[in-house]
Amino acid sequence: MARSPVAVILGGAVALAVAALILGPLAAVLWHAGGAGWPSPSDWSAVRFTVWQAVLSAVLSGALAIPVARALARRRFLGRGVMILALGAPFILPVVAAIAGLLALFGRNGVLNSALAAFGLPGIEIFGLHGVLLAHVFFNLPLAVRLLLEGWRAIPAERFRLAAQLDMPPGAVFRLIEWPMLRQRMPGVLAVVFAICLSSFAVVLILGGGPAATTIELAIYQAFSFDFDLGRAATLAVLQLIMVTVAALLALRLARTDGMGAGLDRPMAIWTDRPGLRVQDAAVLILTALFIAAPMVLLVIQGLPALVQMPAVVWSAALTSLAVALASTGIAVLAGLALALPRRGLYDSIAMMTLAASPLVLGTGLFLLIRPFAFPGNHILAITAVVNAAAALPFVLRSLAPDLHATEDGFGRLADSLDLRGWARLRWLILPRLRRPLGFAAGLAAALSMGDLGVIALFPPPDTATLPLQIYRLMGAYRMEAAAAASLLLVALSFGLFAVFDRIGRHADT
Repeated sequence: MARSPVAVILGGAVALAVAALILGPLAAVLWHAGGAGWPSPSDWSAVRFTVWQAVLSAVLSGALAIPVARALARRRFLGRGVMILALGAPFILPVVAAIAGLLALFGRNGVLNSALAAFGLPGIEIFGLHGVLLAHVFFNLPLAVRLLLEGWRAIPAERFRLAAQLDMPPGAVFRLIEWPMLRQRMPGVLAVVFAICLSSFAVVLILGGGPAATTIELAIYQAFSFDFDLGRAATLAVLQLIMVTVAALLALRLARTDGMGAGLDRPMAIWTDRPGLRVQDAAVLILTALFIAAPMVLLVIQGLPALVQMPAVVWSAALTSLAVALASTGIAVLAGLALALPRRGLYDSIAMMTLAASPLVLGTGLFLLIRPFAFPGNHILAITAVVNAAAALPFVLRSLAPDLHATEDGFGRLADSLDLRGWARLRWLILPRLRRPLGFAAGLAAALSMGDLGVIALFPPPDTATLPLQIYRLMGAYRMEAAAAASLLLVALSFGLFAVFDRIGRHADT
């Protein structure tokens, strides 16, 4: 199935649909703008800052994820499953709610600065490049850990057992067993984080600290909101598409597609138990848990008192968001599986391009395309589901592709010798070994859709709303207590969806 003509044709059809979804709205904006102009000096300044902060964010997130994922892979302790599940929380948190938690901890009046002032020490400043990097690492470190943890799980446990029998030192274990896996997976992980940070908007808007910290996405927002300069917005969107496409192609060029070999599916054992390494792993896991949990705990403390006083429209909006998220998840998972099966680098590149597609440009372009035939507001929920699915597609693909390729490399020849092809191969070989990454990918797609405030904010329907849009309306009406409670509900629903899907996938290994 993975290399059959049907898989190639199906993957090609999905890739064409994704490309049309990205390029069609951009072409519509360019057409109505009368073309695009040459970027101004301020635009080039935004490009330089965007690249710089994205590179730093990706390197920091990837480098910090290696010791965390390694410690989780080789240690068994009470609460390990809860910690792995909680690692998905920062990435699936709605951005505004998560930044509120970070400000409560690191802000000028936050807990950390208050503690420093009590001891007569100078406070820390969260606004500026360092604040942007802090927020990006908070969001993307858990994602990088989860993706790398799947890589450690893909290494046959027999290799570590043999290393333990040979009394191989930790450096040799890393060089001979772990580094080949990291060499395969790290380029994809870095490219995903880099592309996410390229299109960062809310983080830079709140924590950037001034005009010197302007990303391309923020410049696009300014072109739409302040000047309605479609030409400048389209020019910046093209630059963003080019940058992320180059990053994706570079990652695919550097990443190797060789499998890690097939094992007997035994659970991974602790291959070293030296006291120094135990202390090191414990310190890494404790610091990571504090960094992830503290802002979330503060967010709960702020939003919990007003939770029982939410208006009825919030609950209706929550049901709408659930319906949109489930529809978006189904589209994203099916599309990601179709793109992963043929093992075509071009399909991967097209999927990665959705990370660069500005939701503002995409929403405006779809509005312009639909307007001659129907009122876009009547179909805004369906449009939102499709756009959210496209935004989640790169994460779904990066979650599925490595394990799917490893399955084919490890068992493909045996399946061919048994004449296991087509749908039978997909049903009996591929899907059973993809249950864990499928659960993770579905949970991630559902949570991202729940917290999205993109297209629907541009063209909000008067009679219905998603939960993020309703929170935005409550903030606009200065009902801050209700908005805080609704944000807490949004966090609970996002994390709940992720937990349910991820648990379904992980249950396959228990």
